[in-house]
Amino acid sequence: MNILEMEELNTKFIDKIVSYLSGEIACKTSRYIISVAGESGCGKSETANAIAVELEKLGFKSVILGQDHYCYLTPKFNDLKRKEDPEWLGPHVEIKMDLLQKNLRDAVKGEESITKPVINSVENSITDLNISLVGIKVVIAEGTYATLLRNVDTKIFIDRNRLDTLEDRKKRNRRNEVNDPFTEQILITEHKIIAGHKLLADIVVTKDFDVLFSE
Repeated sequence: MNILEMEELNTKFIDKIVSYLSGEIACKTSRYIISVAGESGCGKSETANAIAVELEKLGFKSVILGQDHYCYLTPKFNDLKRKEDPEWLGPHVEIKMDLLQKNLRDAVKGEESITKPVINSVENSITDLNISLVGIKVVIAEGTYATLLRNVDTKIFIDRNRLDTLEDRKKRNRRNEVNDPFTEQILITEHKIIAGHKLLADIVVTKDFDVLFSE
């Protein structure tokens, strides 16, 4: 599949999701919460951003909360910690899930702003950022373990594993992770952790970008 075909296919699957969500969002009086989850490299961030863009065209402003910014450690130190401690992996170990959950809860309650962490990988730092929710109708939480979050109206799961995403990961090759034995083992373990998460989802995007809606 060439790049053009992939872009066309992605547009079609985004359109299907947004078409489904738009009516639900319009009917809800409070803010609408969406989660986008899946394995590393499956396209969570791209999907979340594409949904936000299309919703904006319909008059629904969104804000995206990326799970990666809620890590206790920056990527450099998180990788070192994983190598030192085999147990340092998973949603309630590496990630401040409680804080992400609180941000969603505050959004649903109608708060006008929230304070969220921002990780700067270049400077190897974590800072707090206050973001306004004034005029925001939709909050999108995206991340590997986002399916576990509560207070979510629609949960989306992208069902692509490390083998399905290999070519995509080769292109981005963050921190030279492709073909690194340690990283591959992390991805295998990650797959085991979230293998059943798609059963919790309202919408599943298959590896061929078909969209399956739960009954």
